Amino acid sequence: MKISMALKTLLATAALTLPLVASAASTFTSGTGALTASATVNFEVFIPQTLYLRVGTGSTYTTGALTTNATTDLISFSPAAGTVGNSTPVAGVGGDIGAGVETAAIVSNGGNVTLVATTAVAGLSDGAGDFIPFTQITTAAVALTGTYTLLTPPTLANGTSASVLLTANASKIVQADAKWTFAYANTAVYPGGTYGGVGVNNSLVTYTATMP
Repeated sequence: MKISMALKTLLATAALTLPLVASAASTFTSGTGALTASATVNFEVFIPQTLYLRVGTGSTYTTGALTTNATTDLISFSPAAGTVGNSTPVAGVGGDIGAGVETAAIVSNGGNVTLVATTAVAGLSDGAGDFIPFTQITTAAVALTGTYTLLTPPTLANGTSASVLLTANASKIVQADAKWTFAYANTAVYPGGTYGGVGVNNSLVTYTATMP
């Protein structure tokens, strides 16, 4: 029994040290006849996890040129007099594509991604105590490149929207885009005034993509 245990210990030790003995950056042999020498190299490739989100003006993304762009677009709506609150949607003006349409895209390589939109809980303000809820702004998505999956937009609400889940493929890649068309639903009458604006009166909607 003692011999058997000693033998097992010796074999285990030899197995652990074998890779160290077998690896060498240089090997010298000499003699007559056929000779063989070997050398070993370890390789490592580090692929950083990346997450790219674009809504509106931004960098290209289909070519891998993923960069940050600090531009925030303005989309405005102006119902005509006599049509306010008649439930006929009003098209927007502005957006990087125009007519209230924005480029939207997500590219990532780390698994599933969730997307939410966050707004002021009170809604769009006119600065005088009146508010329009963000539910009055709708978002419709249509295909953009045709090669990426369709990026479904979060439904805007006062506060944080319900999340949209983007499921990665077998390689943990997400490539999704769309043209998002924003419209004003116009289903209610509100006091006259300008609601929102550029960086004022609760105008900002923040889209946030999260990858585990």
